[in-house]
Amino acid sequence: MAKETTTKGVSTLRRLLGVPERKGLSYIRWLLSLAGAVGFLAGYVIAVVAGIWWPTNGALIALLVILGLVVGFINITGREIVPYLIAAIALVLVGGLKIFGPLNLVVGGLGDRVNDIVMMLAIFTAPAAVVQAIRAGMALARPGDRE
Repeated sequence: MAKETTTKGVSTLRRLLGVPERKGLSYIRWLLSLAGAVGFLAGYVIAVVAGIWWPTNGALIALLVILGLVVGFINITGREIVPYLIAAIALVLVGGLKIFGPLNLVVGGLGDRVNDIVMMLAIFTAPAAVVQAIRAGMALARPGDRE
């Protein structure tokens, strides 16, 4: 009876997580999408934490660039290229402008911390945006019917 309950629980968990029943190409795709999602979430968490406490740490910046490349190669589908590029442009633009400086007048250092967080988010997003921009350029350069 216990084994039957465990098997039922495992199959329910598989269904909730979307894990394919058979191992094969669909299982590998699922693992890659899971890795991409974890990388995306980890990148944002690391960017926020690094922006608050270590905005000039070279190792964390390198880690964000690597995670951004992983997300760019694995996680973004063809339909998501344009929205992702628009979001990336907004983050990079705002991250470079240091627009939240006036918040320092409200609470000392708050504007600087928010600027550092947005800059780290831009550092994470920019490599994936470059990958997606290259993908979009290759798609546009592909020969075919352009009606």
